Amino acid sequence: MTQTITETIGVDLGDKYSAYFVVDQASGEEVARGRLRTRPGDFERFFASRGTARVVMEAGTHSPWASRITKPFCAETYVANSRTLRFIYGNSRKSDDKDAEALARVGRADPKLLSAIQHRGEAAAKDLAVIRARSVMVGCRTDLVNSLRGLVKSFGARLPRLNTDSIGEKTARLLPEELRDQLTPLLLSIQHLSKQIASMDRTIRKAARESYPETSALTQVWGIGELTALAYVLTLEDPDRFRHSRTAGAFLGLVPRRDQSGETDKELRITKAGDALLRTLLVECAQRMLQRNAPDTDLKRHGLRIAADGGKVAKRKAVVAVARKLAVLLHSLWKTGEVYQPLRSERVD
Repeated sequence: MTQTITETIGVDLGDKYSAYFVVDQASGEEVARGRLRTRPGDFERFFASRGTARVVMEAGTHSPWASRITKPFCAETYVANSRTLRFIYGNSRKSDDKDAEALARVGRADPKLLSAIQHRGEAAAKDLAVIRARSVMVGCRTDLVNSLRGLVKSFGARLPRLNTDSIGEKTARLLPEELRDQLTPLLLSIQHLSKQIASMDRTIRKAARESYPETSALTQVWGIGELTALAYVLTLEDPDRFRHSRTAGAFLGLVPRRDQSGETDKELRITKAGDALLRTLLVECAQRMLQRNAPDTDLKRHGLRIAADGGKVAKRKAVVAVARKLAVLLHSLWKTGEVYQPLRSERVD
């Protein structure tokens, strides 16, 4: 039996304090407004007695844990997609109180206007945190390696091409003699990061094999490793959240924007909606699949046909197109459990 909603609470989440606005569901009149500390304990105490409330908050840094707290206590919880609520942060008289009121009134009128998103569960969030932390560390290592090469070049020397994972103390012999003492600490930092990244890779592989065996359906595809497969499964969480696999491409922001009005129907760059890290991983996989030494697959043929138009723009479009098809393919394999056929177009029935 559906519980009757008696009030809607808009919550504007701040780093230290969060503003709230309570509106009566029937009359639309203001019931209360105020603020509370953005801490789990304060949220639990405030929402524990709001069993017939609809809670609306905007997606952000604090919304994952905040929504996990309100869901057991309140009748409904919505995490609004900030892209669809531009009128809030575009308001010339913007304030936390007004934002909370806007969230409450939109949520009271029609929750569909919120384009609500689903935050993953706590267990999945913890596992995904390892992948995100690894991404940050890889970025830091890349910056350090680039800085090292730049410093060496400034003295008229060059470092040979090296596997990033192999850079360490032994690389000191390749440095100009006058820079060895100064740059050895930089080398040691790179080496330390490489060890930490390798440790995270082992954790990710173990999690994929032991806790998320469904990733094996995704790693059937050449170029998809356990890192990307696990990130995909953890980000989407449930294959049944999409009725059609093609929706996965749009969910990850790999479809073009659209500007249609009257006779005009422009096709623009991709939306870049959804999870940026997973989108980046899929693009990197697509780039690998389009390399000359990559095996022949339907995905590769599709990308090469687009790239055949020539030029850098066509090549970029090819990579994005393959990444989009890859997102759809992975969802289909996950949902159906089918055996991957790299050249399905040549299959003879």
